[in-house]
Amino acid sequence: MYSTVVDSTPLIKVSSSKYEANYALDGSLMNPLEAFYASLAACAAVYAKKACKPLGISAAGIEINCKPFAGPGGPLTLAKFKTEIRFPAEFTAEQKAAVIDSIAHCAVKEVVADGPNIEFSVSEI
Repeated sequence: MYSTVVDSTPLIKVSSSKYEANYALDGSLMNPLEAFYASLAACAAVYAKKACKPLGISAAGIEINCKPFAGPGGPLTLAKFKTEIRFPAEFTAEQKAAVIDSIAHCAVKEVVADGPNIEFSVSEI
């Protein structure tokens, strides 16, 4: 479970049983939408590391750049999310392909891609 208590500051603190994440509405920290995009980039990095392990290579030096593109509904709609990867020189074509394939299946991206099947509810407790 994730929880937050709203206060009068621009800061938002979300807690889970193990962690705490901080956001802001005044530009001093990422806002939740920016954090969502960052989670897609972080997920790509996790899957790059996971792909390198069975290949017996280090993921060190892999550069991942992600850019969201707004849809026709404006900046709060996501039409495209572009992920570009730069590999260290020692990576072979086969190793690059394995890492790219792994990144393409990152869990956060998969949840977003399956989004129409997610049921959201909001209720008073």
